[in-house]
Amino acid sequence: MDDATLAAHLVTEAAALARRMRKAGIAVQHKSSISDLVTDADRAAERFVVTELQRHRPEDGVLGEEGAAHDGTSGRRWVIDPVDGTYNFANRLHHWCSAVALLDGEELVLGAVAHAAGRRVWVGGPQVPTTENGKPVERLDDLPLDSVGAATYLHPGWMDTDAVRRAWLSAARGPATLRTFGSGSMEMVEVSLGRLGVWFQHSTPPWDWYPGAALVQGAGGTARVIEVGGFAWHVAGRPLAVDGVVELLHAAD
Repeated sequence: MDDATLAAHLVTEAAALARRMRKAGIAVQHKSSISDLVTDADRAAERFVVTELQRHRPEDGVLGEEGAAHDGTSGRRWVIDPVDGTYNFANRLHHWCSAVALLDGEELVLGAVAHAAGRRVWVGGPQVPTTENGKPVERLDDLPLDSVGAATYLHPGWMDTDAVRRAWLSAARGPATLRTFGSGSMEMVEVSLGRLGVWFQHSTPPWDWYPGAALVQGAGGTARVIEVGGFAWHVAGRPLAVDGVVELLHAAD
């Protein structure tokens, strides 16, 4: 099967597995904080994805949130988020998903996100028009920052970091409204569908960034990473809105 079909298969089955395990009862552990969780479903879903990649793409590398890591020999790498939004997942909130992305060297090829509750899967990339359940999504119209909503996240523990707080507060002044759903990939799905205009967050791990950024670009948006105050800020969305966030972030530096 081709890469897009494989990516859709991986996330669809991983999300379904996690959902079945949650229904049967899951063990929940804390990682770095009370809101940073991992469950046995996260680990099982990641093992499933890695096993499928070993079968279908044995020469490709992998990088998973729950510890999977293999360089491969092809120069390509799959980035895996078996359950994105684990706090939501563990607490039976709606916004969680399974996500993967494929990179060729440093070039983002495509991403895929599956929302088990909605029975929907999105696939797309910079050169791969984004689809929902196999059907193309509408291309994004370009709109300025002050006319769109933004999805963002700032963990309470980062509020004491002056450079982060200044930059976030500066960027947060620009959008028409702010939303925080607790799953970066699901938030960028909303951006790729035109329901929100832009997404921004600092120090985003690769598994939280690449799948959603690929979908946004596949829908006609842009994705940028900039450094402000010693921190990497990740911004994806409609081009004018992205430019607006980037300008406000730099204004705080």
